[in-house]
Amino acid sequence: MTLIRSAIRSLLKGADEALASELRACLKRNDDYSSPGKPACDWEDAQAREALIDALARDAYAILAALDGRTLPAPVSQAAQLVATVVGQDLERREDGLFRIARRVVKDRVISTVDPDARHGHKTSARGFDGYKGHVAVDPDSEMITATTVTAANAGDGSVAAELAKDVLSVPAVQPTAESATGVMETKDAVAQSEAVSPVEIYGDAAYGTAEFVERIEATGAEANVKVQPPPAAEGKFAKDEFCIDLDAKTVRCPANVLVVIQPRADGGGVATFGAHCAGCALRERCTDSKHGRSIQLHPREATLQRARQAQRHPGWKARYRATRPKVERMLSHLMRQRHGGRRARVRGCKRVACDFALLGAAVNLKRLATLGVRRQGSQWVR
Repeated sequence: MTLIRSAIRSLLKGADEALASELRACLKRNDDYSSPGKPACDWEDAQAREALIDALARDAYAILAALDGRTLPAPVSQAAQLVATVVGQDLERREDGLFRIARRVVKDRVISTVDPDARHGHKTSARGFDGYKGHVAVDPDSEMITATTVTAANAGDGSVAAELAKDVLSVPAVQPTAESATGVMETKDAVAQSEAVSPVEIYGDAAYGTAEFVERIEATGAEANVKVQPPPAAEGKFAKDEFCIDLDAKTVRCPANVLVVIQPRADGGGVATFGAHCAGCALRERCTDSKHGRSIQLHPREATLQRARQAQRHPGWKARYRATRPKVERMLSHLMRQRHGGRRARVRGCKRVACDFALLGAAVNLKRLATLGVRRQGSQWVR
């Protein structure tokens, strides 16, 4: 309710005096929308809350109807779009014609009228946060930050992995390049880059371990050491990797030795359905609770995921990953020591937050250079 009222208030505040007077004439609530905060209401009364929602919705739609088809200044146009967004994403109309809060969560939901770029995010299923995620690239040897970027809190981490590592991905594999690992402001691993011999080794935590990123790394001749998430499984049930998946023969064999054919999907993936085979299976309780039987979903890039997961099981891979990750985590802790600008954004808007986060990274780098004793000697930097 406060979000919708705030959006209306911002629109009226941004309009010139004549337009604001015209729009206020459309409003039916006993509210001039001049003061910030929650709208007046008896919050303990369910009927009062329902009446407030309906009244706010009708005021919002009345303003939008008055502006429909007009050419508006950019600030007013943006404010009107915000009103339309918050009303459309959060409200629905009942059969009796009244508006109510929708019983749903809209994808990419706007959560603030003063910072429309901010989003809800989740560190874990039980821990959420609002705003943005900061992503960094770090050299694991010198612990210098080499790249930063910021996304909305609900953006997938894998969407910026290639951007963070673009400097090493663009270097030919035959030249000395860097070692990388990726991560985010919310205490994830970071992209780590260090001077090393060919081939390039790129490390990253599971948030960045998408099949697309792994293939992007491999296409440049680099070594993909980005951790790929294991397939999920219900507690006590067989995981997907306990099934024998033969992509060449297009078959899947279950732990009970039942073989089924993979049915292709339009997106390039597939599904193996055991269905009736599960009915009398002795292992059913350890496999599925579905009345339709167990099914195995195959990613369009299933071969890439299988190859990456197989590599991760090797003791040598685990040792290299564990040796790199603490260095990256240590650098992230330096960033997070700065509560405002590190743990919390100091400005609004994704672009401004990204610039501020880059500035923080540069400041941390200067501190690191001082710690390393780097100084200018003639035309060169030396330690």
